[in-house]
Amino acid sequence: MVDSTKSNIDKSWQEKLGDVFESPQMKELRAFLTSELQKGKVIFPHGKEIFSAFNQTPFNEVKVVILGQDPYHGDHQAHGMAFSVKPGIAIPPSLRNIYKELHNDLNIQPPKHGHLLDWAKQGVFLLNTCLTVEKGKAGSHHKKGWEFFTNHVIDVLSKEKENLVFILWGSPAQKKAHKVDTSKHLVLKSPHPSPLSAHRGFFGSGHFSKANDYLKKTKQKPIDWEIKPL
Repeated sequence: MVDSTKSNIDKSWQEKLGDVFESPQMKELRAFLTSELQKGKVIFPHGKEIFSAFNQTPFNEVKVVILGQDPYHGDHQAHGMAFSVKPGIAIPPSLRNIYKELHNDLNIQPPKHGHLLDWAKQGVFLLNTCLTVEKGKAGSHHKKGWEFFTNHVIDVLSKEKENLVFILWGSPAQKKAHKVDTSKHLVLKSPHPSPLSAHRGFFGSGHFSKANDYLKKTKQKPIDWEIKPL
């Protein structure tokens, strides 16, 4: 079951997002998702996992926002945190490239799993521009309402917090840059870590060290980017 209602999101986020769930755009999105399910289509991630990023990283704890495109569209991959997969699931190519860049940037050895909970628990908000996708069809839920929702999320973060790092990977994510007040936040942009685009500027971007440099400069605790063994 797909549920895009307010009740499934952490209370700290409920308070900040206000009535966005009752907006016409979100009502249309719910109708679309319901219709797709009734047609027998498989949608990822399942049910309450759609908002995992919000529930693992409460609003007041956000320090870094990593913004991707849409969830993984293969079986058992997407679980509501951008680029992450659950323990026991093969590491997808995009995440392998993230780990390569992490090693090149900070000399951190790639872990043997793809569960990014260690990041989320430190205030790394793992968000996609769209929060659902049809099985096997990348980009299938673009322009169905999720962009409106995630625009609102970015807007609230930008307005109500200070000294965040926004890491925007890929064209859909970079289009959110105009929602960020760069006078009080850092915005880092690069191509998506997908094998199709990573060599066009994702590799060598140094976003992990740049994020930590900014956090230290603004008197915040840097992120320990090392993913611990399970």
